Amino acid sequence: MYDQLAIELNEQNLQQVIEQSMQTPVVISFWAPSMPETAEVNQILEKLAASYHGQVTLATLDCESQPMVAGQFGVRSLPTVAVFKNGQPIDGAAGPQTEQSLAEMLGKHLPSQEELALKAALEQVDNQQYNEALPVLRELAAKFAQNSVINLAMAECLLGTSQYDEAEALLATIPMQDQDAKYKGLMAKLELHQQASDSPEIRLLEEKLAAEPGNNEIAYELAVQYSQVERAEEALELLINLLRKDMNFADGGAKKTMMDILAALGQGNAVASKYRRQLYSLLY
Repeated sequence: MYDQLAIELNEQNLQQVIEQSMQTPVVISFWAPSMPETAEVNQILEKLAASYHGQVTLATLDCESQPMVAGQFGVRSLPTVAVFKNGQPIDGAAGPQTEQSLAEMLGKHLPSQEELALKAALEQVDNQQYNEALPVLRELAAKFAQNSVINLAMAECLLGTSQYDEAEALLATIPMQDQDAKYKGLMAKLELHQQASDSPEIRLLEEKLAAEPGNNEIAYELAVQYSQVERAEEALELLINLLRKDMNFADGGAKKTMMDILAALGQGNAVASKYRRQLYSLLY
């Protein structure tokens, strides 16, 4: 039913399971087949343990078939649930339990759902799955203000998806004490992009457009130059403005350039989503 099955305890594997609690907490449910309420507790614990995605080990002990093992724990009533960490019991509950009471007990000793989400998102960042990680990190950043671990991971995603302006603004918020090697590496990547993306050709086109803001040919040429140096948002802004004036500008070249940039940015990119909506509103 769930993605994690409970280990059935016996004399042979008992010591090994308790030793597992040195790495991750172990929850033991003491139950008996003749008592349906204890089987219900097992089902609840399986559901809860599955939601922690490997951060907890669940074990069950059938006290009817393993009375000697049950006796070692001094269990006096069923159901009983015990939590082990570092080889020692640290919490437990005897008697009927609800999902809420069991969730509260586990919650005291296990990572929160937010911490699990952050761990998964950071793994995605390590695997360069930036578009997948970014929305999760944005949500977490809203809950944990000024968390440099989250903000640095977000900045890496933004750089990896060519959202340089937002990355620069985010890196500027990192306090001095958190400006570690990761921060310095991201800043170096940003500076390399800025150096590469500010060519004499681009500066000349920017000056020309500033002098002739209504010149669509210059605007289009500048948009193409921006797209070639990963200044996607600036390119898209110029292109959408051109298309608002003429959907077939440059024999359809403006529309094709814009769609190529959007495709390169990918589906999960916030900048792409913003300009994709604007383009669709013009097309349809």
